Amino acid sequence: MLRYGAMNRTIISTAFVVPYVLFASAAVAAPEPGASARTWAVDITFHDPQRITMRLPGDVHETTLWYALFTVTNNTGKDVEFYPSFRIVTDTLQVVEGGAEISPSVYDAIFARHGKEHPFMAAPAKITGPLLQGEENARTSAVVFRMFDKDASAFTLFVSGLSGDVQRVANPSFDATKDESRDNPRFFILRRTLAVEYDLPGDAETRILATPVRKSRRWVMR
Repeated sequence: MLRYGAMNRTIISTAFVVPYVLFASAAVAAPEPGASARTWAVDITFHDPQRITMRLPGDVHETTLWYALFTVTNNTGKDVEFYPSFRIVTDTLQVVEGGAEISPSVYDAIFARHGKEHPFMAAPAKITGPLLQGEENARTSAVVFRMFDKDASAFTLFVSGLSGDVQRVANPSFDATKDESRDNPRFFILRRTLAVEYDLPGDAETRILATPVRKSRRWVMR
């Protein structure tokens, strides 16, 4: 089920899927996720990424960062362990990890901006772990990203940790004459991951102010 709300907000239920494949760096097809999770999958509600500009502690100049508000609700019928991972991948192949080297003051500024709408927001570290069932146990937070490549005209936001579905897939490039290692894995472990694609209109000079335009939402095995 997929619904749209005010303020360009996306509400994505974990039952929605569009076939998509992203299989590490191997040039073979990865398995497509099913129409619904085989194990469990929590629901996530989030706002599209937006910017915040502020002076970080100890800095002279202001810094601009991206952030996205999100709420997770456990309607799976059982308590689950919730450890999300957020990552942006640009069309210029830059990878930006959500929450990496982010000052607590950034979360304070975001909570001050959205506190009236989400009075029970908490920092990401405080919402991970056991996620109890029901709307009354829903958790709201924000994921923050450092600014990425100014030449990027599109990016994809990947969110993992929303489902317990994993699949082991043989690595077609595995070299049996060498020991199995991180650089020479026998298998890839793929996880059910939400992928949301955005365009950034304009050129390298004007994109710094552009509003991301959502293109697609789908589940991938990644």
